[in-house]
Amino acid sequence: MAEPGCGAGTSIFRRKTLGAGPDAGFRRHLGVTHLTLMGIGATIGAGIFVLSGTVAAEHAGPAVSLSFVLAAIGCFCAALCYAEFAALAPSGGSAYAYAYATLGEFPAWLIGWTLVLEYLFSATTVAVGWSGYFGGVAERFGLILPPAIASAPLSYLPGQGFTASGSLLNVPALVIILGLGVLLARGIALSALANNLMVVTKVAIVVLVIGAGALYVTPANWVPFIPANPGEFGHFGWSGVFRGAGIVFFAYVGFDMVSTSALEARNPQRDLPISLMASLAICTVLYIGMALVITGLAPYQMLDVPQPILVALGAAGARLRWLTPLIGIGALIGLSSAMLISLYGQTRIFYAMSADGLLPAIFSRLHMRTQVPLFGTLLVVATAGVTASLFPIQLLGELASIGTLLAFTIVCIAVVILRTVSPETPRPFRVPGYPYVPVLGVVSCLLLMLTLPVPTWIRLLVWTAVGIAIYFGYGRARARLVQLP
Repeated sequence: MAEPGCGAGTSIFRRKTLGAGPDAGFRRHLGVTHLTLMGIGATIGAGIFVLSGTVAAEHAGPAVSLSFVLAAIGCFCAALCYAEFAALAPSGGSAYAYAYATLGEFPAWLIGWTLVLEYLFSATTVAVGWSGYFGGVAERFGLILPPAIASAPLSYLPGQGFTASGSLLNVPALVIILGLGVLLARGIALSALANNLMVVTKVAIVVLVIGAGALYVTPANWVPFIPANPGEFGHFGWSGVFRGAGIVFFAYVGFDMVSTSALEARNPQRDLPISLMASLAICTVLYIGMALVITGLAPYQMLDVPQPILVALGAAGARLRWLTPLIGIGALIGLSSAMLISLYGQTRIFYAMSADGLLPAIFSRLHMRTQVPLFGTLLVVATAGVTASLFPIQLLGELASIGTLLAFTIVCIAVVILRTVSPETPRPFRVPGYPYVPVLGVVSCLLLMLTLPVPTWIRLLVWTAVGIAIYFGYGRARARLVQLP
């Protein structure tokens, strides 16, 4: 139903009423442990196993650890804002639903469309990283994958655009996406169990690498900690640290996906805020530790590869050779769990938008036996599989980062708006340090967005234009307001 005073029913700024709403038939399997592991599973992925090396080699040098710290500041502010909304109006639509309740239907559509960008390119970036590690592991077992079927057929160079790489298709990236799609289609209980096992494994291996690697770092590799800028913004120096923060922000994509699980959480008003903050805090500590270790083991110039952790361990020689197979397998498991939750999150966003009439009803139709939105799952998996098999990792990572930063910015703004227009609404969790924390979240996220390359902004604008066309061409005439979620 529309809120009183929201204007005509056809207004593009009409808002939803805050409330619990029906559970839509989903099964409530998830507690705090499941949700926290889900957040860690989605968060620890390509950011730590892949992009940390790229950012060190191309932007920040050993100061990539500072890039993670800067990115974490904006994330913690956004996480607190997510937690207030998740407790106030638990919904499977995440930031999309929060925007619908505060900013109105059209802004909600835009943020929902942006979340599609975030989750799609998050999953595909991780899939490309998974392919790189799979090739490294396979080679150590004597199986060398032909480059023609193990890397993207398109490469991208700033200022030069797309060029053919000579490859045909990134087959491993496609195969892992399809395999995880099958797992998702079988239901949330099985997916959650698989994710829990994968998360425990990869966290244990990350801790092992940090602990063992710290014993063999070469401090000379950290000098200079912030390499001198050669005169180009974003290429080392402090500008490189900040641009690196904008790129590794992608590494924090995931904790917000906890909020998409509200309809399957046992006690969402209590469990979601706890799980959001816990997963983000754990991941931040691990990121900083891993960044320091890999840049201490190997010169940062060597890390511009899809498998920087393996390269760092190799630079340490025989002393850490025993870790190599564990890291390769652990990275494959860890990246798999990140993809799994990214794909899951996108299907739930489609479900929420479809339930509101903004997308066709087939996206919110649950399979009778598994209670999974099957059509949305199949479409998400197919789209992610094609994208991952064609495009290079850096391009995908930047698109995921800018989509995430925009989503976080809107959530922080929405908290301020709702506190202003509905101050009397009971809030089980309130952002501490209001209004400074939401404002800091907005400022930090916008600053990180400004560090990203102009072509990434252009792609965001094109993506947004397509979303606007879909809204006015389909969604606006068919939208229907229902009580959250």
